[in-house]
Amino acid sequence: MSSALRSGDLLRMSSLFVRTLREDPADAEVASHKLLVRAGYIRRAAPGIYSWLPLGLRVLGKIETIVREEMNAIGGQEVHFPALLPKEPYEATGRWTEYGDGLFRLKDRKQADYLLAPTHEEMFTLLVKDLYASYKDLPLVIYQIQTKYRDEARPRAGLIRGREFVMKDSYSFDVHDEGLEAAYQKHRDAYERIFTRLGLEYVIVSAMSGAMGGSRSEEFLSPSPIGEDTFVRSSGGYAANVEAVVTPVPEAVPYDDAPAAHVEDTPDTPTIETLVACANERHARPDRPWTAADTLKNVVLALRRPDGKRELLVVGLPGDREVDLKRLEAAVAPSEAEPATEEDFKAHPELVKGYIGPQVLGPQGAQVEGDDGEKRSAVRYLLDPRVVPGTRWITGANEPGRHVFDLVAGRDFTADGTIEAAEVRAGDPAPDGSGPLELARGIEMGHIFQLGRKYADSLGLTVLDENGKQAVVTMGSYGVGVTRALAALAEANHDDRGLAWPARIAPVQVHLVATGKGAEVFEAAERLADGLVAAGVEVLYDDRPKVSPGVKFADAELLGAPLLVVVGRGLKDGVVEVRPRAGEAEQVPVDDAVTETVRRVEELLEN
Repeated sequence: MSSALRSGDLLRMSSLFVRTLREDPADAEVASHKLLVRAGYIRRAAPGIYSWLPLGLRVLGKIETIVREEMNAIGGQEVHFPALLPKEPYEATGRWTEYGDGLFRLKDRKQADYLLAPTHEEMFTLLVKDLYASYKDLPLVIYQIQTKYRDEARPRAGLIRGREFVMKDSYSFDVHDEGLEAAYQKHRDAYERIFTRLGLEYVIVSAMSGAMGGSRSEEFLSPSPIGEDTFVRSSGGYAANVEAVVTPVPEAVPYDDAPAAHVEDTPDTPTIETLVACANERHARPDRPWTAADTLKNVVLALRRPDGKRELLVVGLPGDREVDLKRLEAAVAPSEAEPATEEDFKAHPELVKGYIGPQVLGPQGAQVEGDDGEKRSAVRYLLDPRVVPGTRWITGANEPGRHVFDLVAGRDFTADGTIEAAEVRAGDPAPDGSGPLELARGIEMGHIFQLGRKYADSLGLTVLDENGKQAVVTMGSYGVGVTRALAALAEANHDDRGLAWPARIAPVQVHLVATGKGAEVFEAAERLADGLVAAGVEVLYDDRPKVSPGVKFADAELLGAPLLVVVGRGLKDGVVEVRPRAGEAEQVPVDDAVTETVRRVEELLEN
């Protein structure tokens, strides 16, 4: 058997548990979802939840094998936790509340609280705490490949964003930060090998830690137009998830000679466009026309905290930018953002829709007493980093039909802080000065975190260090979306006829088709199947006797094996047809068919 081949086996279409479909499922929007259902790899059980059929499980198993091999290669040891977990560990770290509606919560017959695990940091931490007590036991890397659960509000795109999914999560445990750095780099390198072996294009981008916490964080994204993540990159090598982009802050502007702020009539100007038009018509400036970038837009939002409490937030940003809700939510996590309601505006009559200015917001607005007894702004006001001291703005005067001109930041108003919530646009400068940014979309395939001591502190994971003193362990967390990788591979490897799997993860390497009515065709195909299996090739043999060649070929193209072998009309001339899933057919002598097919499979596996 070739070193590229492992162990052959034979599946038969006549008995395989599969049913192919000619029409796309009604709820499918993206190619991977449509084709995986049509080809009989998965079936929908409920929104965001899928049953796995034999062909789908074979692909999933091959992806898991590659992940497992690379994790073992860096010294990882595999464990397996339950999916059903008690509330207490998650309560200790605050995530029982922080996850909000994203958790599946349930009670047992004794009314004790449980959850279906979205991730397992707490359980890994407690397991190590239970078994290890000395620095001599570390460093340690343990991992699992296991099903996770998240109550997605809007499951979409099949396996891309579901409520149940398979993930590899691993954790490193070290006494010193230098150990964490080394473990992080080992995982980073392993992930590059994993995605290269899977045949997935990937980009490594800086990312936000979110509910996971910790310091350094990077994502592995597979570029795809259907990806939910927007990322940026520059020609100079900068790359980041759009949520993690930090705005270059301009220098403060001297304002000693700035005119005093003045209120002007601007009737019927509730939008930036109408305001700019009115300003140019009624209050023209001598040097150039007013633009949206001269206006300060104040967007009212409501933040819903995990404990259910709600607070208003106003974001001030240049009028030529929009608020990016994903960037905003990353900045205010674990709270969730939503538009302010009519009730919010009624509760704050000082906020005049369309004419809101900073004079009634933040430090210069009304004050209230917070939960801790400290005075704070009744309406919190955060500014885009571009709004630096000395910049001059047109903004609302907090009364209908009127705006303030020459309102100077730092002189006429301040804020409670800054926030990265404005949209990032193509052409914006990279934070590191490496050139203009370009935007793209991608599917998140992996995420690595330097958690530090957050979970070890919360759960009391300490060991005796070299000096006999208790030291809090530092941790890293590293995830790979296994089912998501399968979907991303399907997205990247298909055409209008069906799937086209890379050989390493295809359910089988060869789809063997017998076409014709004579017994000699099926006998020859049977011998060829046996020879291929003996040589270590995985074969799906379409042995259905009363199915037309057209249906068999359509099924073969839909199922997506990398190599198609056809035993049919050429048999009388002593040849069979061998063709790649996307390539030209070649006539091969029957006596050479096994050898030639094995050679081609080996080439496909090695590429």
